[in-house]
Amino acid sequence: MIGLISATAAGAAARDRLAAAWPDRTRVYDGPVGDAVRRAFAECEQFVCFLATGAVVRLVAPLLSDKASDPGVVCVDEAGRFAVPLVGGHAGGANGLALEVGELLGAVPVVTTATDAVGIPGLDTLGLPVEGDVAGVTRALLDGEPVALDAEVAWPLPPVPFAERGAYTVRLTDRAVEAADREVLLRPPSLVVGVGASRGAPVEEVLDVIEGALRDAGLSPRSVAELATVEAKADEPGIVEAAARLGAPLVTYSAEELAAVEVPNPSAAPLAAVGTPSVAEAAALVGGGELLVPKRKSAGVPATATCAVVRRPGRGRLAVVGLGPGARDLLTPRAKSELRRASVLVGLDQYVDQIRDLLRPGTRILESGLGAEEERARTAVAEARRGHAVALIGSGDAGVYAMASPALAEASDDIDVVGVPGVTAALAAAAILGAPLGHDHVSISLSDLHTPWEVIERRVRAAAEADLVVTFYNPRSRGRDWQLPKALAILGEHREPTTPVGVVRNASRPDGTARVSTLALLDPATVDMMTVVTVGNTATRDIAGRMVTPRGYRWQEEPQ
Repeated sequence: MIGLISATAAGAAARDRLAAAWPDRTRVYDGPVGDAVRRAFAECEQFVCFLATGAVVRLVAPLLSDKASDPGVVCVDEAGRFAVPLVGGHAGGANGLALEVGELLGAVPVVTTATDAVGIPGLDTLGLPVEGDVAGVTRALLDGEPVALDAEVAWPLPPVPFAERGAYTVRLTDRAVEAADREVLLRPPSLVVGVGASRGAPVEEVLDVIEGALRDAGLSPRSVAELATVEAKADEPGIVEAAARLGAPLVTYSAEELAAVEVPNPSAAPLAAVGTPSVAEAAALVGGGELLVPKRKSAGVPATATCAVVRRPGRGRLAVVGLGPGARDLLTPRAKSELRRASVLVGLDQYVDQIRDLLRPGTRILESGLGAEEERARTAVAEARRGHAVALIGSGDAGVYAMASPALAEASDDIDVVGVPGVTAALAAAAILGAPLGHDHVSISLSDLHTPWEVIERRVRAAAEADLVVTFYNPRSRGRDWQLPKALAILGEHREPTTPVGVVRNASRPDGTARVSTLALLDPATVDMMTVVTVGNTATRDIAGRMVTPRGYRWQEEPQ
């Protein structure tokens, strides 16, 4: 919960904007400011004060105890110009909250944390439990000293400027080891503990067998990603409480799912009780992985709990990111976030140049020229399979005549895939032209490099006969100069010569141009591969120089 505190009418106005935008995330604290701050500090994970920074510092200082547990505190001036994270920038999430508040209120986030200031992710912001000399290793990164990554477990991390060797080390491990001098341990959630239990099994016995298994195998409880069991045990108090104490989610599977998993130690007892010959081992192995601890029983007489431990390999992450039509303000916040999260960026060289300044230090860039789309897709998938966090970029929306199709054709279910939508060239051009896509419409690429012309022509004729607004991508190049005239002629068989045609080149970019012509007057020689051509339907009109397609066909019935 995010607490909201203000002292003046101006502050209350900004406070109320946040409360209205985030009704489920926020709580307004009224009354004397000092009392409000103390209550919010005790009750909220974060809070925002619409007060002077000096006042907030004096109010918060006596309450601070530990940066790992203190709430994140953001201060916003009463004019709403700046959002300043004062306390808990990383651990308390105040830096991220300041960015959110700034975006909503139009305030400038003033983030002074050293790592954020230079674009290096803090080691305590990677989403993994962290131990060891965090301050010392972070200082080494900031000072440009070589910090080595020792990855015992492959896991997708955001970009950090690691070196092959160094006096400082970040060790990615799920083993129960102590951090050495000048070392940070990152704990990936790589362990799955399968659990079985008799009815009424005490939580102490469940915990004992789990903790004993981890201890004997030399594994860290902080890397336990989940406890897994059969659906029939979803409400078993001992298992539910054990998961809560370990801070891990409880995941359940049907008996049928577990019975289909091959295990080394099946048993007749669980088969008779819940319908599967294995609970602990099967539940741990459902998602695959390496069985580190086979089924073991608790020490009770009789034993009432069993467990098994599996290490699941880290799943690489492939984000297919649409960059939009080119203008920076049409690049979505989600796309920016994915670009900063990726440790490997794959893309066309000219698209990489557009967003190079948004990448974090340490991002590995794999760029290539025109015509290497399939190779880029294969490269991106291969990097994700190696356990990296990868961003594969394309213009417009990555799923529209771009990189999503070849990438997903290469990808299997061994990696996570995230699609990040972008503003398409058709939409950018339409916004410039007016409202040509106000009714049913279709996009057709006139490039016959990958699609036979016979197929393209059949689609153009179908769109013409269906009276759809048509947006032509890849309309004309030096080697393909006859396809656009042919497509326009097909449309002309079903539409008047005065049908509006919009021509937009480099939509949204500084050198962009746009004009509205007609089927009869458009000169195809003025069109190139950087152009989008939008042909109206029989209802589309040129109104004050703008293309408008009505949402219905009433205009056709009205006198002109």
